[in-house]
Amino acid sequence: MRPARWLALGSLLALAGLLEGRLVGEEEAGFGECDRFFYAGTPPAGLAAEAHLKICQRFEGAERFATLYSLRDRIPVYSAFRAARPAAAGAEPRWLVEPQEPYPVTWAAQGDRVSKEIDDPTSHLEEVIAEADAITSVNSLGSKQALSTDYQDSEYQTGQLYPFSLSSDLQVATFALTNAAPMSPSFRQRWYRNLNSLMERALSPQCAGGEDLYIVTGAVPSERKLKDRVAVPASVWLAACCAAPGGGWAMGFVQHARDGDVIEDVMVGELEKLLPFKPRLFQGNCGGTEQDTERMKKILEVVNQVQDEERAVQTKEGARPLSSTKGPASAPTPEPAEERRSFLGKVMSFLATPVIRLFQLLYYVAVGILKNVMWVLWFLTKQVFNGVESCLYRLGSATMSYFLAIGEELASIPWKVLKVVVKIIRAILRILCCLLKAVCRVLGIPVRVLVDVATFPMHTIGAAPIVCKDIAVGLGGVISLLFDAAFGTMGSLFQVIFSICKRIGYRVTFDNSGEL
Repeated sequence: MRPARWLALGSLLALAGLLEGRLVGEEEAGFGECDRFFYAGTPPAGLAAEAHLKICQRFEGAERFATLYSLRDRIPVYSAFRAARPAAAGAEPRWLVEPQEPYPVTWAAQGDRVSKEIDDPTSHLEEVIAEADAITSVNSLGSKQALSTDYQDSEYQTGQLYPFSLSSDLQVATFALTNAAPMSPSFRQRWYRNLNSLMERALSPQCAGGEDLYIVTGAVPSERKLKDRVAVPASVWLAACCAAPGGGWAMGFVQHARDGDVIEDVMVGELEKLLPFKPRLFQGNCGGTEQDTERMKKILEVVNQVQDEERAVQTKEGARPLSSTKGPASAPTPEPAEERRSFLGKVMSFLATPVIRLFQLLYYVAVGILKNVMWVLWFLTKQVFNGVESCLYRLGSATMSYFLAIGEELASIPWKVLKVVVKIIRAILRILCCLLKAVCRVLGIPVRVLVDVATFPMHTIGAAPIVCKDIAVGLGGVISLLFDAAFGTMGSLFQVIFSICKRIGYRVTFDNSGEL
């Protein structure tokens, strides 16, 4: 290890006493004061479980990042942090450290810190301490969290989900074992290199320098475990959310542990489907439909370059043996490349550089043209498939409607047949009723005649008194009329006689008075 690395290591160990990691209680919503590391102050939804522990990682009295730790797998589920800001003037930002030289596993033996509260809830100590000091002061050390001894004599190293190279200052908090998961040397090297490239060349530049950039990195555990305790990740992932006003976006990335696999770019929605429990990483999908697609295209262009560079590095170093996991003390320090080069080599390198750059430019131009052609072909193919799909959908819909109509008609045939049969039966019953009525009427004529003949004597005998009465009344009336006629005639004669006599007597009297 170079002297600068040893100096940095010594500085980290000297500042380790300032590192704090506050456990967030289950009754607290979110991560407490570390909610500011999440978009809209809301942690990912759908990942909380009984075996998960929320940790607010602190350093020098300030919150640095948040970690959701799995007590079952003894690795972090995810770590959330904000994009690193530039360090003080004149100082080189730590996130620009060369990723091709990963930090050795001796960090675990010399400087990793453990949390006492995870294994010993009764501990009143608020600061984390070195693992060697925690053995005598913490009960049941390592019962729920990983220790450096889990990584010893293995082919894996402690790989940070929030790498030290992305921090803006000496953040010892990133070296807590609650932020580390087992990674092979090549896998960890690829993970750090890709993160640095993406942050430096794509994510931060397309989000106002990282001022409004929220990062969540996590690990997906596999079935394999170190010493049957610490789960080895099958893949690691990164989700980025840019909340810049008027230019927000969200992107996801997946890095598989298999050698030869390059980092993959996915949409955040697709990344959520790939993760266990199908979580919701960002509230409202980090702006939803208001995302800036132009910035996302620029990010994808840089991602394609990073993928091409990764493939080139893997092709170049495919036959090179992996670096030792025993730390820098077990591997000889390589001599500087400049000392091994000859003058002729330098001249050839100087002459070949423009040619190489030209070929790289032609390569990038050809790749860009090919990508655009593929994109156009993909777009045309998609339109054709959409048209065919639309036609097939309409044809299927019309066919279904036709068959449904036929089915309805076929289903209604028995009902209609039943209605016709019922009407026929009713008509037959009506005909029978009419026939019965006619027969009854035909048979009813002789019966009435016989009844009338049989009842004639009875009616005749019963009517004799009435007839006699009527005859007597008639005779009495006739006699009464005769008497009335006789007496009327006689009265009329007497009246006429009286009237004649009266007139005669008046004249006699008048004549006698004249004579006098």
